[in-house]
Amino acid sequence: MSMRSSVPAQTTARRPFARPFILLAGVAAIASLAACSAPADKPSPVANAVANTSAALRADDDMKTVLDAFAALDPKAIEKISVTEARAQPTFADAVNSVLRQQGRDTSPTALVPGVTSRDTTIKTAAGALPVRIFTPQGKGPFPVIVYFHGGGWVIADKAVYDGGARGLAKQANAVVVSVDYRRAPEAKFPAAWDDALASYRWVARNAKSIKGNPKQLALAGESAGGNLAVATAVAARDAGLTAPMHVLAVYPVAQTGSLNTPSYIENAMAKPLNRPMVEWFLDKLLKSPADKEDTRLDLVHANLTGLPATTIINARLDPLRSDGAQLEDALRRAGVSVERKDYEGVTHEFFGGAAVIQKAQEAQTYAGERLKQSFGN
Repeated sequence: MSMRSSVPAQTTARRPFARPFILLAGVAAIASLAACSAPADKPSPVANAVANTSAALRADDDMKTVLDAFAALDPKAIEKISVTEARAQPTFADAVNSVLRQQGRDTSPTALVPGVTSRDTTIKTAAGALPVRIFTPQGKGPFPVIVYFHGGGWVIADKAVYDGGARGLAKQANAVVVSVDYRRAPEAKFPAAWDDALASYRWVARNAKSIKGNPKQLALAGESAGGNLAVATAVAARDAGLTAPMHVLAVYPVAQTGSLNTPSYIENAMAKPLNRPMVEWFLDKLLKSPADKEDTRLDLVHANLTGLPATTIINARLDPLRSDGAQLEDALRRAGVSVERKDYEGVTHEFFGGAAVIQKAQEAQTYAGERLKQSFGN
């Protein structure tokens, strides 16, 4: 059943009477900046004004605090710089840590998510050696195992940047989480990341016992680009005759790249921390040719999704990828798959990993954990 977040408005919500004044201020800022130029590697003043006004009007206060912290880190516009520069830019996780420091709180992952330990190692697969971070909850085990894929448009970011979401899942689902550093474009173009995702799932299916896992209780999860990998890997595992995952969790997944003119792409074209020009930049680095967009590993909404396990989709209202989630939900239903999608108001792309400072991220991680535990029978 398609769902919307049912939580009541937070006490931090912005008061309605203030919104017209914010809008007027935003319009004035846009007008005054329209003729301004920006450094070649910086977002345009107009784009910044639009994004900031939209956030002021639509984002929850705790979400806006993180967005302000992100802006204060002075990131360059990803779509205007090289891959090397893009990988060195401040991240959403950096902004979360900045807010934690402002609040006088400990930023160490073990303090933020007690009861979960982690270690970095390498797994040997047919696709080569892959770095992974393995999160393990307290207890004897064996535990269910979730293979998790980070976001970053298949070009930037890694398991460290997306530690918050993976670690939170280990806690909420009481499961071992194996977060995979798959190969990234442009050094390894499409479909290298998909090959690595399947290879890592195959490794976990064969080696779960060595990491305190139950090889009969497997799941797939991911955020953004990683959400796409999670669903695509479930399809590939089915076709390869591997142990079927018991659940798929796709957090604001990329479900298609054939159209960047969906309602949410239009509505959030200049949103932060993800906007439409960034997606275009990612695809330019990822694809060998435009024809790759029609490959059903990318174009999930036209893939054969029959026989996939129960699937959970989490979306953010202020996100260009929101419509992708809705399209994927519809495609899964047509294929007869049990699916729930929850759309969280007042938050943006990347919110899921910010549970330390964003209330709805806490709620989304709890919801995801409950859904996974239901499928595991726990």
